[in-house]
Amino acid sequence: MDSTRPQSTRTAPVPAHGLIAPRPAPAAAHGIWAWLRDNLFGSLPSALATVLLAACLIWLLPPAVDWAWSSAVFRADLDACRAAQGACWGVVHEKFRIIVFGRYPQDALWRAALASALLLGLLLLSALRSCWRPWLLLPWSLLPPVYFVLMHGGVAGLSLVPTERWGGLPLTLLLASVSMALAFPLGVLLALGRRSSLPALRALCGAYVELVRGVPLISVLFMASYVLPLLLPAGVSLDVLLRVLLAIALFAAAYLAEVLRGGLQALPAGQQEAALSLGLSYWQMQGRVLLPQALTLVLPGLVNNFISTFKDTSLVTIVSLYELTGGLGLALDSDPDWQAYKTEGYLFIALLYFVFCFGLSRYSRRLERMLAHARPA
Repeated sequence: MDSTRPQSTRTAPVPAHGLIAPRPAPAAAHGIWAWLRDNLFGSLPSALATVLLAACLIWLLPPAVDWAWSSAVFRADLDACRAAQGACWGVVHEKFRIIVFGRYPQDALWRAALASALLLGLLLLSALRSCWRPWLLLPWSLLPPVYFVLMHGGVAGLSLVPTERWGGLPLTLLLASVSMALAFPLGVLLALGRRSSLPALRALCGAYVELVRGVPLISVLFMASYVLPLLLPAGVSLDVLLRVLLAIALFAAAYLAEVLRGGLQALPAGQQEAALSLGLSYWQMQGRVLLPQALTLVLPGLVNNFISTFKDTSLVTIVSLYELTGGLGLALDSDPDWQAYKTEGYLFIALLYFVFCFGLSRYSRRLERMLAHARPA
């Protein structure tokens, strides 16, 4: 056989009419059916789980709706609640003031409502990226004294309300926001200290973090409320609210420090080397190069700590500060007739916590997307 003869190439058969046979259209990548296929029926285990959960909902949802809505009582009528077959949401209507505002005087409720509205408004304003400007420091510096004057009084003709009578939603918002504002800079310093080249500083910061993380928050609150006053000099006392704020802040700072340390360790070594090659000082390198990138990386962990701290404020009841959950217990203890409907009261409080925590979670997701678009590829 002549090796110089070109080998014949095998080609695909061509239909007699010369046209390629049509192929089926690709599956839709958008729309409700595509979403259902990708998220609920993407595989056999996923489809079985979807069918099982749907069956459970069909079984549980009708009686739950009947108990919570169809057969429920919404007015504050004790006799109607006793005769009803469903929930008694009248307990929320009856004890709303104590649940939301605790033992705050009724004639001064407008002050607590205004202080809470100002704090919530500033938090929402701070969440807008267009407001991340230096002028935002001015309202944050003015809000604490305004909040204290409104809640505490004693000036400008306002009646005096001691901190022991603060409670409900205003106290929950105050504890969560102020404690996290105090914990964040301390957590940054602890994270930097744990990565320091100084052995003594590294050991000190590590000991603090491990010690605080090794005990529950309840013990920290107990020590701040009952043990700390015994250690202070004679004649020196700290307000119970201040002691609780410091305890929560110190506790949250230890967890924030570990989250931030993880973000700093995840950065490539070239980032620090590049910053040093530009002649930046240590604090310039941390503030302008490393920390902004680390905060972006650990944003979900930071938000998780914020949510956890917001919910942990319910533990201050053990030191006689009545926030949302403590306010409900206070309201029911003072009126035994409504104690049988504490489940509905706690469900209402759970709804309030869910609204705040879910809103914070969704905001963090939105912030992640914004930072991902802003980060260069």
